[in-house]
Amino acid sequence: MLPQQYKLNSAEFRRIVRGGRRTGTTSVVVHLARADKSEIVRFGGPHFGLIVSKAVGNSVVRHRTYRRLRHVCSALAGTIPTDCDVVIRALPRAGQVSSKELMDDVRYALAKLTRD
Repeated sequence: MLPQQYKLNSAEFRRIVRGGRRTGTTSVVVHLARADKSEIVRFGGPHFGLIVSKAVGNSVVRHRTYRRLRHVCSALAGTIPTDCDVVIRALPRAGQVSSKELMDDVRYALAKLTRD
């Protein structure tokens, strides 16, 4: 499970999807926004949110994809700036790709978004 310190609340989730920058790969779309400057103290580094819809597959496939994305987020938490908020939306292809491909796609998208 993704530790609580890395999770987004629903208001942050909406803010990132509506107002953040985004880029996509063949298996995921990654939304990224910097944390509000009004936050005086921020604990726990970057925050993550995941979207895995029924388009990805049946319940077993969706849950497997969700677990794999949580693992990707945990692995990448130390590599992106702590003031970043990230939402990852799994595309239908995410249910069929390997864990390595999923990690590479998310890493590529994050690198592209944090480069600027």
